[in-house]
Amino acid sequence: MRIQCLLILFLTGCSLSLCSQTITGKSRLKVFLDCKSYCDADFIRSEINIVDFLNQRQTADVHVLNFATETGGGGLAYELILLGQNNFAGKKDTLRFSIAANSTEFDRRILLAKYLKLGLVPYLTANNDVENLQITMLGKTALKDSTKKTPAVKDPWNYWVFNTGISGYYSSDAVYQSSNINGKFSANKITEQVKFGFEAAAGRDRSVFTFEDSAGNKEKIKVLNSNYNVNQYYILALGKHWSWGYQAILHRNTFSNFKNQLFLESGIEYNVFPYKQFNTKLFTISYILNLRNNRYYDTTLYDRIKETRMGQEVNAKFTYKQKWGSVQVSAKYRSYLHNLDFFNLGANASCELQVSGGFSVFIYTSAELVRDQIYLPKGGATQQEVLTRRRQLESGYNFQTNLGINYRFGSRLNNFVNPRFN
Repeated sequence: MRIQCLLILFLTGCSLSLCSQTITGKSRLKVFLDCKSYCDADFIRSEINIVDFLNQRQTADVHVLNFATETGGGGLAYELILLGQNNFAGKKDTLRFSIAANSTEFDRRILLAKYLKLGLVPYLTANNDVENLQITMLGKTALKDSTKKTPAVKDPWNYWVFNTGISGYYSSDAVYQSSNINGKFSANKITEQVKFGFEAAAGRDRSVFTFEDSAGNKEKIKVLNSNYNVNQYYILALGKHWSWGYQAILHRNTFSNFKNQLFLESGIEYNVFPYKQFNTKLFTISYILNLRNNRYYDTTLYDRIKETRMGQEVNAKFTYKQKWGSVQVSAKYRSYLHNLDFFNLGANASCELQVSGGFSVFIYTSAELVRDQIYLPKGGATQQEVLTRRRQLESGYNFQTNLGINYRFGSRLNNFVNPRFN
């Protein structure tokens, strides 16, 4: 297979550069670059200039899908899927590579362009463009040694990754002041079989509102809210389709009336498709049981200053990404076991569809039916508390939607890069 030959070249340390000569006398290879994430399209167009990059996928010879997912070490795992069209219909190649967490954007785009060049070689050769390719061998190891088994890389940190940071902001005008400070720390270990992590975060918000009545008297209202969250989780792979995990959270939030909350949950998840196909399709269903021990600042709507409750949660999520666009649908249901009338039911859906040519449609909508706010204070909120968002308010539902259409016409080519006044 051609892709195997390409991988052998890569293992021997080959470096591929595509010359910038103009092809005459025949049609240039047409490529549609579909950047889903972490992709500098302008840089790629400037680095690979012996093909024509089109703005419409239907007339392209090669449709390139680019996916990038964060790895356990904080880096990125890329997957390039090259789909042949027109004269190359039925041809499909996939390239995978990873980049370290401490790599810069410069490193990332250089490596992405390198692998894209590698993936385009079979199409260029089939299109009789070999005279415009230049291959330089840089490897010091002989080709005969390339078949030797690569020794496993030992990680001195045993795949543990740590993050810590602090942030804040301040803004002010004549009648309003706002400031915030947040700190965080996390430690996690992620492999193909296990996800284990610990996270801690705390924050403080302060706002000052200045009101002036008709007599010219000024009144200042100060709003202080604070929170902290300590979270520990463990997730275990149980084959190609099943997973199990648990999570423990210690939580405080003055805005939501939580003086202290201990939250424990455990559940299972089933993926209809193998997890390795998550970049293109994912369909998961999970069932979770949880235990909450709540202590409140103020007496709740149901005359509780503290309580312990069991609950359950069901989630379903479907994601499908193809060259024509993407679809994502998810639904959730959660309730308290002591009284099923206390529940939360929600769903959201999004779709991005390339209908034909330059015509595309996108839509996002979400809805939530809220019947489980048992933690809200008993007393009604004052007008000042409503206006200043001092505390969370009761709401029976949430709904939002966003939709639109787009149509592009004109030149199909998109080879030029002009960064002036960007």
